[in-house]
Amino acid sequence: MKNKNVAFIGGGNMATAIVHGLLNGGFPAANIAIAEPSAEQRDKLSRALPGVRIAADNDEVLCGASSVVLSVKPQVLALVCRKLAGTVQRTKPLIISIAAGPRIADIDAWLGGKNAVVRVMPNQPALLRKGVSGIFANDATSNEQRDAAFQIMSAVGPVVRVASEADIDAVTAISGTGPAYFYLLIDMLAKSAVEFGLDGTAARKLAVETAVGAAALAHVSDDTMDELIARVRSPGGTTEAAFDSLEQSGVRDIFLRALIAARDRATELGDQAHNENQD
Repeated sequence: MKNKNVAFIGGGNMATAIVHGLLNGGFPAANIAIAEPSAEQRDKLSRALPGVRIAADNDEVLCGASSVVLSVKPQVLALVCRKLAGTVQRTKPLIISIAAGPRIADIDAWLGGKNAVVRVMPNQPALLRKGVSGIFANDATSNEQRDAAFQIMSAVGPVVRVASEADIDAVTAISGTGPAYFYLLIDMLAKSAVEFGLDGTAARKLAVETAVGAAALAHVSDDTMDELIARVRSPGGTTEAAFDSLEQSGVRDIFLRALIAARDRATELGDQAHNENQD
């Protein structure tokens, strides 16, 4: 990545998070450019990211870029790519898409074809540089370009390479959507605590800090999740009573159905993007 330039098309929260991560990792601000159509957002970006080039025009930030991160909403990605196609065909940068849904073949076609395209699914904790991303590259992507994409996304957390593009839909269901599952559990714990008589502030702190501690322990432990559960689930104790109730309710099957629904919806979004943007 040394002496390389990275351009971002779209200056929203995720793009901003990645740029912050790059800067904190020592990447030169002068080597980063962001194209953002909103004047108000450009002003915010200029204040938050001193030294980074901020522009309104997409083609302007592409000049000299070795890597281009497409960080626009999936609904406008096709239109944006088609407008960029001429410049991309002349300069042939690495293309990194963090948009949920649109597939590599479609992105490549919208950009004129024969491009190095990497598809990435980051998640919300990237805003705190504690995210995790799944990544897949097409055959036109060189090893050097794969490494560049990996390094860019590593700025906001660990990166997991997957074996096929279809696996990105599974990544979307597990980690892309995943933070919301944990927020739901935290919310249920906190609300139950209030129902049991605790005040709201204490209830939230207990729920959030329990989640933080459990995740931290799972992160450093070599034990399986079942083994960690067993350490809390003493025979005849409170955790066993709770798990007996959960298992009688079929909680694992319920949750599996939810994950399947999320994965299938990710696939549907890719199909939809393909069908809606045919010439």
